[in-house]
Amino acid sequence: MRVFRILSLMLVVLAPSAYADSPYQVEMILVRQNAEPELSSRAAPEDWDAGAVHLGDKMSPPRLSTIVDKLRADTNYTVLAHKAWEQNLGEQPVKIAITEGPEQFGQFPIEGVLSLQLGRFTDIDADFWINRFDSNGSVIASEHMAQKDVRTKNNQLNYLDGGHLALLIKITSLTAKPPSAPPPDIQD
Repeated sequence: MRVFRILSLMLVVLAPSAYADSPYQVEMILVRQNAEPELSSRAAPEDWDAGAVHLGDKMSPPRLSTIVDKLRADTNYTVLAHKAWEQNLGEQPVKIAITEGPEQFGQFPIEGVLSLQLGRFTDIDADFWINRFDSNGSVIASEHMAQKDVRTKNNQLNYLDGGHLALLIKITSLTAKPPSAPPPDIQD
């Protein structure tokens, strides 16, 4: 019996991290809540994406299109961006730069950074700016949404409320087994 205790203790000490990097699909929907007053803020700093990996062409097919369609049909919301991609997540935070629209002097109509860190839950930091440009391409107005240290559950849709801007995000494991179907009813 003592051998089993020592062996189990060695496994605990020598085992790799419980939350090693593994593949996930991340899907986000950035919306404006039209019933809330629009809040202007300072424009995004020039280094808004410092240290972040740009999403680029790493897109994957979205799974939340029916929710986006419902939001677009509701006059209380304006869908600003809908993105889905696959990436590895682990114990070290990963910063992803997300943009929408044409770049003008290093700024985009929609630009932001998501920082994701996997643990028992996924911790999220979200910083997004919605910019308006003049005819010369200079930012004349911005809206900002910042959510720090938000703990979310994986495999379910999470809502991050930023006042007039909000983020819906779902982080789904690509390696976890789907739940098994319930057994068929047995009739007597």
